[in-house]
Amino acid sequence: MPAKTAVRRTLAVLAALPLLTLAACGYGSEAKDDDTTAKVAAGAQKIDGLDSVKIGYFGNLTHGTALVGVNKGYFQKALGATEAKYQVFNAGPSEIEALNSGSIDIGWIGPSPAINGYTKSKGTNLRIIGGSASGGVKLVVDPKKIKSVKDVKGKKIATPQLGNTQDVAFLNWIADQGWKVDAESGKGDVSVVRTDNKVTPDAYKSGSIDGAWVPEPTASKLVAEGAKVLLDEADLWPDKKFVITNIIVSQKFLKEHPKAVEAVLKASVDTNKWINANSDAAKAAANAQLGIDSGKELPAAVLDPAWKSIQFTNDPLASTLNTEAEHAVKAGLLEDPLLTGIYDLTPLNNVLKAAGESPVDDAGLGVK
Repeated sequence: MPAKTAVRRTLAVLAALPLLTLAACGYGSEAKDDDTTAKVAAGAQKIDGLDSVKIGYFGNLTHGTALVGVNKGYFQKALGATEAKYQVFNAGPSEIEALNSGSIDIGWIGPSPAINGYTKSKGTNLRIIGGSASGGVKLVVDPKKIKSVKDVKGKKIATPQLGNTQDVAFLNWIADQGWKVDAESGKGDVSVVRTDNKVTPDAYKSGSIDGAWVPEPTASKLVAEGAKVLLDEADLWPDKKFVITNIIVSQKFLKEHPKAVEAVLKASVDTNKWINANSDAAKAAANAQLGIDSGKELPAAVLDPAWKSIQFTNDPLASTLNTEAEHAVKAGLLEDPLLTGIYDLTPLNNVLKAAGESPVDDAGLGVK
Protein backbone atom coordinates (compact mmCIF):
# COMPACT_ATOMS: atom_id res chain seq x y z
CA MET A 1 0.00 0.00 0.00
CA PRO A 2 1.49 3.43 -0.88
CA ALA A 3 2.54 5.46 2.15
CA LYS A 4 0.20 8.39 1.42
CA THR A 5 -2.78 6.05 1.04
CA ALA A 6 -1.97 4.37 4.34
CA VAL A 7 -1.71 7.70 6.12
CA ARG A 8 -5.02 8.93 4.73
CA ARG A 9 -6.75 5.71 5.78
CA THR A 10 -5.27 6.11 9.24
CA LEU A 11 -6.55 9.68 9.44
CA ALA A 12 -10.00 8.58 8.28
CA VAL A 13 -10.12 6.03 11.11
CA LEU A 14 -8.98 8.64 13.63
CA ALA A 15 -11.62 11.07 12.44
CA ALA A 16 -14.35 8.46 12.66
CA LEU A 17 -13.65 7.23 16.19
CA PRO A 18 -14.51 9.14 19.37
CA LEU A 19 -11.98 8.84 22.19
CA LEU A 20 -12.66 5.87 24.45
CA THR A 21 -12.01 8.00 27.52
CA LEU A 22 -14.87 10.39 26.86
CA ALA A 23 -17.94 10.50 29.04
CA ALA A 24 -21.06 8.40 28.57
CA CYS A 25 -22.67 10.96 26.30
CA GLY A 26 -20.38 9.54 23.64
CA TYR A 27 -18.55 12.69 22.64
CA GLY A 28 -17.43 14.83 25.55
CA SER A 29 -18.12 15.61 29.16
CA GLU A 30 -20.84 18.07 30.01
CA ALA A 31 -19.53 21.21 31.68
CA LYS A 32 -20.78 21.55 35.24
CA ASP A 33 -23.06 24.33 36.39
CA ASP A 34 -21.46 26.78 38.77
CA ASP A 35 -22.42 29.96 40.59
CA THR A 36 -20.16 31.94 38.24
CA THR A 37 -22.32 30.97 35.25
CA ALA A 38 -24.91 33.61 34.36
CA LYS A 39 -28.53 32.73 34.98
CA VAL A 40 -31.31 33.50 32.55
CA ALA A 41 -32.46 37.07 33.11
CA ALA A 42 -36.07 37.61 34.14
CA GLY A 43 -38.27 38.33 31.13
CA ALA A 44 -35.63 37.19 28.64
CA GLN A 45 -36.85 35.78 25.33
CA LYS A 46 -35.79 32.64 23.52
CA ILE A 47 -33.72 33.21 20.38
CA ASP A 48 -35.04 31.64 17.17
CA GLY A 49 -37.51 29.71 19.38
CA LEU A 50 -34.70 27.47 20.62
CA ASP A 51 -34.78 25.83 24.02
CA SER A 52 -30.98 25.50 23.98
CA VAL A 53 -27.78 26.00 21.99
CA LYS A 54 -25.15 23.28 22.45
CA ILE A 55 -21.58 24.60 22.55
CA GLY A 56 -18.38 22.53 22.50
CA TYR A 57 -14.84 23.41 23.49
CA PHE A 58 -11.61 21.86 24.81
CA GLY A 59 -10.17 22.11 28.30
CA ASN A 60 -7.12 23.94 26.88
CA LEU A 61 -5.99 27.50 27.51
CA THR A 62 -5.94 27.98 23.72
CA HIS A 63 -9.74 27.73 24.07
CA GLY A 64 -9.65 30.55 26.60
CA THR A 65 -12.44 32.51 24.90
CA ALA A 66 -14.82 29.63 25.52
CA LEU A 67 -13.54 29.01 29.06
CA VAL A 68 -13.94 32.65 30.06
CA GLY A 69 -17.22 33.06 28.18
CA VAL A 70 -18.70 30.10 30.04
CA ASN A 71 -17.29 31.12 33.40
CA LYS A 72 -18.36 34.76 33.22
CA GLY A 73 -21.74 34.00 31.70
CA TYR A 74 -21.30 35.81 28.38
CA PHE A 75 -22.92 33.06 26.30
CA GLN A 76 -25.97 32.73 28.50
CA LYS A 77 -26.42 36.49 28.63
CA ALA A 78 -26.35 36.74 24.83
CA LEU A 79 -28.76 33.82 24.38
CA GLY A 80 -31.42 35.19 26.72
CA ALA A 81 -33.98 32.51 27.67
CA THR A 82 -32.35 30.01 25.31
CA GLU A 83 -30.20 27.80 27.51
CA ALA A 84 -26.46 27.55 26.78
CA LYS A 85 -25.39 23.92 27.15
CA TYR A 86 -21.75 22.89 27.10
CA GLN A 87 -19.64 19.84 26.29
CA VAL A 88 -15.89 19.59 26.85
CA PHE A 89 -13.81 17.58 24.38
CA ASN A 90 -10.34 16.08 24.42
CA ALA A 91 -9.71 15.85 20.68
CA GLY A 92 -10.85 17.38 17.39
CA PRO A 93 -12.20 14.23 15.71
CA SER A 94 -14.68 13.61 18.54
CA GLU A 95 -15.91 17.21 18.39
CA ILE A 96 -16.38 16.99 14.61
CA GLU A 97 -18.38 13.79 15.09
CA ALA A 98 -20.54 15.53 17.69
CA LEU A 99 -21.15 18.43 15.30
CA ASN A 100 -22.04 16.04 12.49
CA SER A 101 -24.51 14.16 14.69
CA GLY A 102 -26.14 17.29 16.12
CA SER A 103 -24.85 16.68 19.65
CA ILE A 104 -23.37 20.17 19.49
CA ASP A 105 -24.31 23.13 17.32
CA ILE A 106 -21.25 25.36 17.62
CA GLY A 107 -17.71 24.58 18.73
CA TRP A 108 -14.25 25.94 19.42
CA ILE A 109 -11.70 23.79 17.59
CA GLY A 110 -8.23 23.77 16.03
CA PRO A 111 -7.60 24.36 12.32
CA SER A 112 -6.58 20.83 11.29
CA PRO A 113 -9.77 19.13 12.58
CA ALA A 114 -11.83 21.86 10.90
CA ILE A 115 -10.01 21.32 7.59
CA ASN A 116 -10.28 17.53 7.84
CA GLY A 117 -13.96 17.66 8.79
CA TYR A 118 -14.78 20.02 5.93
CA THR A 119 -12.86 18.07 3.29
CA LYS A 120 -14.12 14.63 4.39
CA SER A 121 -17.73 15.86 4.11
CA LYS A 122 -16.94 17.41 0.71
CA GLY A 123 -17.77 20.82 2.11
CA THR A 124 -21.22 19.98 3.48
CA ASN A 125 -20.94 19.76 7.25
CA LEU A 126 -19.42 22.91 8.77
CA ARG A 127 -18.42 26.51 8.35
CA ILE A 128 -15.74 28.43 10.21
CA ILE A 129 -17.52 31.53 11.49
CA GLY A 130 -14.86 33.23 13.58
CA GLY A 131 -11.45 33.24 15.16
CA SER A 132 -10.59 32.83 18.80
CA ALA A 133 -6.87 32.47 19.47
CA SER A 134 -3.40 32.71 17.97
CA GLY A 135 -0.14 31.27 19.29
CA GLY A 136 0.38 29.21 22.41
CA VAL A 137 2.42 26.41 20.75
CA LYS A 138 6.05 25.64 21.58
CA LEU A 139 8.83 23.13 21.00
CA VAL A 140 10.08 22.32 24.50
CA VAL A 141 13.05 20.02 25.04
CA ASP A 142 15.30 18.37 27.60
CA PRO A 143 18.18 20.86 27.89
CA LYS A 144 20.60 18.09 28.85
CA LYS A 145 20.02 16.33 25.52
CA ILE A 146 19.09 19.19 23.18
CA LYS A 147 20.94 22.50 23.29
CA SER A 148 20.26 23.75 19.75
CA VAL A 149 18.04 23.05 16.74
CA LYS A 150 20.57 20.65 15.19
CA ASP A 151 20.41 18.49 18.33
CA VAL A 152 16.74 17.65 17.64
CA LYS A 153 17.89 15.27 14.92
CA GLY A 154 17.89 11.72 16.24
CA LYS A 155 15.73 12.55 19.25
CA LYS A 156 12.21 11.50 20.31
CA ILE A 157 9.75 14.39 20.15
CA ALA A 158 6.07 14.13 21.08
CA THR A 159 3.10 15.64 19.26
CA PRO A 160 -0.52 15.26 20.46
CA GLN A 161 -1.95 13.11 17.64
CA LEU A 162 -1.22 11.92 14.11
CA GLY A 163 -2.36 14.65 11.73
CA ASN A 164 -3.42 17.13 14.40
CA THR A 165 -2.47 20.82 14.13
CA GLN A 166 0.79 20.53 16.08
CA ASP A 167 1.77 17.27 14.38
CA VAL A 168 1.44 18.92 10.95
CA ALA A 169 3.43 21.95 12.10
CA PHE A 170 6.25 19.81 13.48
CA LEU A 171 6.45 17.63 10.37
CA ASN A 172 6.66 20.76 8.24
CA TRP A 173 9.39 22.20 10.46
CA ILE A 174 11.34 18.92 10.21
CA ALA A 175 11.14 19.07 6.41
CA ASP A 176 12.37 22.67 6.50
CA GLN A 177 15.50 21.46 8.34
CA GLY A 178 16.20 19.07 5.46
CA TRP A 179 15.42 16.00 7.56
CA LYS A 180 13.16 13.11 6.52
CA VAL A 181 10.42 11.41 8.55
CA ASP A 182 7.73 8.96 7.45
CA ALA A 183 4.57 10.83 8.39
CA GLU A 184 2.51 7.76 9.27
CA SER A 185 5.00 5.88 11.45
CA GLY A 186 6.84 8.93 12.73
CA LYS A 187 10.16 7.21 12.08
CA GLY A 188 13.13 8.87 10.44
CA ASP A 189 15.75 11.47 11.21
CA VAL A 190 13.55 12.49 14.16
CA SER A 191 11.23 10.08 16.00
CA VAL A 192 7.79 11.71 16.16
CA VAL A 193 5.96 10.12 19.09
CA ARG A 194 2.20 10.74 19.10
CA THR A 195 1.26 11.15 22.77
CA ASP A 196 -1.91 12.42 24.42
CA ASN A 197 -1.25 15.80 26.06
CA LYS A 198 -2.39 14.40 29.40
CA VAL A 199 0.36 11.77 29.26
CA THR A 200 3.15 13.91 27.78
CA PRO A 201 4.49 15.37 31.09
CA ASP A 202 4.85 11.87 32.58
CA ALA A 203 6.46 10.63 29.36
CA TYR A 204 8.96 13.46 29.63
CA LYS A 205 9.70 12.76 33.29
CA SER A 206 10.29 9.07 32.53
CA GLY A 207 12.72 9.90 29.72
CA SER A 208 10.65 8.15 27.04
CA ILE A 209 10.56 11.42 25.05
CA ASP A 210 13.21 14.13 24.73
CA GLY A 211 10.79 16.98 24.09
CA ALA A 212 7.44 17.91 22.58
CA TRP A 213 5.79 20.25 20.06
CA VAL A 214 2.62 21.02 22.01
CA PRO A 215 -0.01 23.67 22.83
CA GLU A 216 -0.48 25.39 26.16
CA PRO A 217 -0.70 24.53 28.94
CA THR A 218 1.19 21.29 28.14
CA ALA A 219 4.28 23.22 27.06
CA SER A 220 4.44 25.09 30.36
CA LYS A 221 3.80 21.89 32.30
CA LEU A 222 6.95 20.45 30.70
CA VAL A 223 8.90 23.60 31.50
CA ALA A 224 7.82 23.19 35.12
CA GLU A 225 9.41 19.72 34.95
CA GLY A 226 12.73 21.19 33.82
CA ALA A 227 12.28 21.41 30.04
CA LYS A 228 13.35 24.51 28.10
CA VAL A 229 11.59 26.32 25.26
CA LEU A 230 13.67 25.78 22.13
CA LEU A 231 11.18 27.37 19.72
CA ASP A 232 7.94 29.34 19.90
CA GLU A 233 5.92 28.50 16.78
CA ALA A 234 4.77 32.12 16.57
CA ASP A 235 8.31 33.04 15.51
CA LEU A 236 7.81 31.02 12.31
CA TRP A 237 4.81 33.08 11.13
CA PRO A 238 4.43 36.56 9.61
CA ASP A 239 3.60 39.08 12.36
CA LYS A 240 3.96 36.14 14.78
CA LYS A 241 0.29 35.29 14.24
CA PHE A 242 -1.27 31.96 13.24
CA VAL A 243 -4.63 30.42 13.95
CA ILE A 244 -4.73 27.90 16.78
CA THR A 245 -8.46 28.02 17.59
CA ASN A 246 -11.47 28.68 15.33
CA ILE A 247 -15.21 28.78 15.90
CA ILE A 248 -17.21 26.34 13.76
CA VAL A 249 -20.93 25.75 13.29
CA SER A 250 -22.93 23.11 11.50
CA GLN A 251 -24.23 24.40 8.18
CA LYS A 252 -27.73 23.19 9.06
CA PHE A 253 -27.76 25.13 12.33
CA LEU A 254 -26.35 28.25 10.65
CA LYS A 255 -29.08 28.17 8.00
CA GLU A 256 -31.94 27.49 10.40
CA HIS A 257 -30.89 29.63 13.39
CA PRO A 258 -28.85 32.65 12.23
CA LYS A 259 -29.90 34.82 15.18
CA ALA A 260 -28.63 32.22 17.64
CA VAL A 261 -25.33 32.05 15.76
CA GLU A 262 -24.95 35.82 15.91
CA ALA A 263 -25.76 35.75 19.63
CA VAL A 264 -22.95 33.27 20.31
CA LEU A 265 -20.58 35.32 18.15
CA LYS A 266 -21.55 38.49 20.04
CA ALA A 267 -20.74 36.69 23.27
CA SER A 268 -17.38 35.64 21.84
CA VAL A 269 -16.53 39.18 20.71
CA ASP A 270 -17.59 40.59 24.10
CA THR A 271 -15.54 37.93 25.89
CA ASN A 272 -12.41 38.65 23.85
CA LYS A 273 -12.81 42.37 24.52
CA TRP A 274 -13.01 41.68 28.25
CA ILE A 275 -10.06 39.26 28.15
CA ASN A 276 -7.83 41.75 26.38
CA ALA A 277 -8.78 44.54 28.80
CA ASN A 278 -8.56 42.40 31.96
CA SER A 279 -5.79 39.87 31.38
CA ASP A 280 -5.21 38.83 34.99
CA ALA A 281 -8.90 38.51 35.83
CA ALA A 282 -9.50 36.63 32.56
CA LYS A 283 -6.63 34.27 33.31
CA ALA A 284 -8.18 33.53 36.70
CA ALA A 285 -11.62 32.96 35.14
CA ALA A 286 -10.20 30.56 32.55
CA ASN A 287 -8.37 28.64 35.27
CA ALA A 288 -11.48 28.53 37.44
CA GLN A 289 -13.45 27.02 34.56
CA LEU A 290 -10.69 24.46 33.96
CA GLY A 291 -11.08 23.52 37.61
CA ILE A 292 -14.84 23.17 37.25
CA ASP A 293 -14.55 21.08 34.09
CA SER A 294 -11.62 18.87 35.09
CA GLY A 295 -11.55 19.06 38.87
CA LYS A 296 -8.10 20.66 38.98
CA GLU A 297 -6.85 24.18 38.37
CA LEU A 298 -3.40 24.92 36.98
CA PRO A 299 -0.63 26.11 39.33
CA ALA A 300 0.65 29.64 38.76
CA ALA A 301 4.02 28.34 37.50
CA VAL A 302 2.19 26.73 34.57
CA LEU A 303 -0.73 29.14 34.14
CA ASP A 304 1.19 32.42 33.96
CA PRO A 305 3.65 31.68 31.12
CA ALA A 306 1.04 29.69 29.20
CA TRP A 307 -1.54 32.50 29.24
CA LYS A 308 1.07 35.09 28.28
CA SER A 309 1.88 33.27 25.03
CA ILE A 310 -1.70 33.23 23.67
CA GLN A 311 -3.37 36.09 21.79
CA PHE A 312 -7.15 36.23 21.79
CA THR A 313 -8.63 37.57 18.56
CA ASN A 314 -11.88 37.62 16.60
CA ASP A 315 -9.90 37.36 13.35
CA PRO A 316 -9.78 33.76 12.07
CA LEU A 317 -6.43 34.53 10.38
CA ALA A 318 -7.73 32.74 7.30
CA SER A 319 -4.53 32.99 5.27
CA THR A 320 -2.67 31.01 7.94
CA LEU A 321 -5.30 28.26 7.86
CA ASN A 322 -4.68 27.94 4.12
CA THR A 323 -0.93 27.69 4.80
CA GLU A 324 -1.50 25.03 7.44
CA ALA A 325 -3.50 23.03 4.91
CA GLU A 326 -0.59 23.34 2.46
CA HIS A 327 1.74 22.00 5.15
CA ALA A 328 -0.51 18.95 5.64
CA VAL A 329 -0.50 18.29 1.90
CA LYS A 330 3.30 18.60 1.80
CA ALA A 331 3.60 16.11 4.67
CA GLY A 332 1.41 13.62 2.81
CA LEU A 333 -1.36 13.81 5.41
CA LEU A 334 -4.01 15.42 3.21
CA GLU A 335 -5.08 15.41 -0.40
CA ASP A 336 -4.91 18.89 -1.91
CA PRO A 337 -8.08 20.28 -0.28
CA LEU A 338 -10.75 22.46 -1.84
CA LEU A 339 -11.28 24.95 0.98
CA THR A 340 -13.43 27.51 -0.84
CA GLY A 341 -16.57 27.93 1.23
CA ILE A 342 -15.07 26.80 4.53
CA TYR A 343 -15.64 30.31 5.92
CA ASP A 344 -18.83 32.29 6.39
CA LEU A 345 -17.77 35.46 8.21
CA THR A 346 -20.91 37.47 7.43
CA PRO A 347 -22.48 36.88 10.88
CA LEU A 348 -19.24 37.83 12.64
CA ASN A 349 -18.77 40.94 10.54
CA ASN A 350 -22.34 41.95 11.35
CA VAL A 351 -21.50 41.67 15.04
CA LEU A 352 -18.21 43.54 14.62
CA LYS A 353 -19.92 46.35 12.69
CA ALA A 354 -22.53 46.74 15.42
CA ALA A 355 -19.68 46.94 17.96
CA GLY A 356 -17.89 49.60 15.91
CA GLU A 357 -14.99 47.26 15.07
CA SER A 358 -13.29 46.50 11.74
CA PRO A 359 -14.41 43.53 9.62
CA VAL A 360 -12.25 40.42 9.20
CA ASP A 361 -11.22 38.74 5.96
CA ASP A 362 -11.71 35.18 4.69
CA ALA A 363 -8.62 35.16 2.39
CA GLY A 364 -10.81 34.23 -0.58
CA LEU A 365 -12.06 31.05 1.13
CA GLY A 366 -15.54 32.32 1.98
CA VAL A 367 -18.84 30.87 0.86
CA LYS A 368 -19.84 32.24 -2.54
